[in-house]
Amino acid sequence: MSFADLGLSDDLLRAVTDAGYTEPTPIQRQAIPSVLMGKDLIGIAQTGTGKTAAFVLPMIDVLGEGRTRALMPRSLILEPTRELAAQVAENFEKYGVNHKLSMALLIGGVQMGDQVKALEKGVDVLIATPGRLMDLYGRGKILLTGCSLLVIDEADRMLDMGFIPDIEEICTKLPKVRQTLLFSATMPPPIKKLADRFLTDPKTIEVARPATANINITQRIVQVPATAHVKRDVLRRLLQQDEVSNAIIFCNRKTTVRDLNKSLKKHGFRSAEIHGDMDQSARIAELDRFKNGDVNILVASDVAARGIDVKGVSHVFNFDAPWHPDDYVHRIGRTGRGGATGIAYTLVTPEDAENIVEIEKLTGHKIERVPSPVASDGSEDAPAPKRERGKKRETKKAEPRREEAAAEAPAKPKSRRAAPAREEAAAAPAPREESRARQQREERPARDERPVREERPARAERPVRDERPARDDRRRRRDQDDGPDDGWNGPIPDFLNYTIDA
Repeated sequence: MSFADLGLSDDLLRAVTDAGYTEPTPIQRQAIPSVLMGKDLIGIAQTGTGKTAAFVLPMIDVLGEGRTRALMPRSLILEPTRELAAQVAENFEKYGVNHKLSMALLIGGVQMGDQVKALEKGVDVLIATPGRLMDLYGRGKILLTGCSLLVIDEADRMLDMGFIPDIEEICTKLPKVRQTLLFSATMPPPIKKLADRFLTDPKTIEVARPATANINITQRIVQVPATAHVKRDVLRRLLQQDEVSNAIIFCNRKTTVRDLNKSLKKHGFRSAEIHGDMDQSARIAELDRFKNGDVNILVASDVAARGIDVKGVSHVFNFDAPWHPDDYVHRIGRTGRGGATGIAYTLVTPEDAENIVEIEKLTGHKIERVPSPVASDGSEDAPAPKRERGKKRETKKAEPRREEAAAEAPAKPKSRRAAPAREEAAAAPAPREESRARQQREERPARDERPVREERPARAERPVRDERPARDDRRRRRDQDDGPDDGWNGPIPDFLNYTIDA
């Protein structure tokens, strides 16, 4: 079956052919006709099977007719991460080259002004992450009443990231009469409940059993100690001994991503990093370096696991075993895409045993165990053992002391006996000196007795002071008259002698 048999328009078929695709994948063969017919759809397919094109291609034809209105997008695609949203936007640009469709990308980490300007002009396709969409909706910058087509992509990842309440609220803002498409690699109960609530008589397409891994990917487990430096050494040996053209290394923590990338660069590898603490422009720049071949190793956290769509990734390394079994499927799905083969290694410590059991239970596949290429007791990266204070000096000085002790051993008894004799001889005073000292002490004159002190005469008694008057008396004295007030006692001015006649 070819793309022409799916009912796509000639302009769209020409764009698909120019992109280098001739035959549709299983998910595309089953999904595209149903979307063109306007039916609701549930697509369960593992990552890397082409499910993005399974909804992008029919959407381009469905939206080919009609006009846009300001602030009212005609269709909405919800993605869990910025990288995946950008990847879907690239697909629309690639396949919609022969169509005049307007598109806007609403993601965090970039300025909101340009996004608002695009919405004011009107868009046919709005690709958004739930957080930024709810932010703009709360500010009154977007209306969802004109949206006739909703796509919820990577629904299980939305569940992991806590976006399900936002998606439920977004669905209540949309028109009740609409077409809804839901795609997911797994179908946990909360996603099934979401589909039952917001989809109307959907057609379910299941290309592979939920959460199964791609059969084109060779999966291996390497047992390693829990120490970080040994894990890094094992990873470097695997990168050197396998024919790694380009690889993605996944870590559970952002700090581990930074430390591992620094270690790889230190040992001469061409590596880059991408994680959630980086702003959007920096993440896109690092991803472009990896796509262009400037670096051949990309160290990433799970936030970017589903947003990386690079052709020809030969290896995936799980430096940390994923905490959630579903993440394992999505991580290794970065290789073996589009029918190609790939290899996935997972470094497993004793603490990860339970996680591996859950992964194997979910995928229904026993992962091959391979021996570690590095002995666990040695490593180039191993930190130097801590030196205890004084230990080194004591060991260096111990040997000469032992030799000196062995050389002086026969002389010890003589010296021990001679030493007390010398001490006694030195301590015993000569008899003449002792008698002379005693004679000098006896000849000293006796001290004169001190004269008796004369008794001092008794002090005369101090005269009794007059009692001070009480404070009230003092105030009273101030208030007493100082004599009669005879008026002015100086010369009288002349003007006082004049009187005014009545």
